[in-house]
Amino acid sequence: MELTVENTRYGGCVDSITKKLVATFNTENIEINTEQGTIGIDIDETKRYETVKVLLNLGYPKIHSVRGFTSTKAKAKSFSACAVGKMGQ
Repeated sequence: MELTVENTRYGGCVDSITKKLVATFNTENIEINTEQGTIGIDIDETKRYETVKVLLNLGYPKIHSVRGFTSTKAKAKSFSACAVGKMGQ
């Protein structure tokens, strides 16, 4: 499955997203393109809603799915997740 999300920027983002998706879905097959904002994950399509929810909770909402305060909140969460991921590199 592939999703396009907001707020991916750096390697720290990739690390945070990858760790959470691996822990949640028990898969190592994850590809993240920060320039395009795409996340490819090798899991069943029936887990799309759950995946979108996990990513939103990390601060990476599906593109054009949040606005206003929720968008600002997601950006703050993603900034924090990127920083934590960068520290773990």
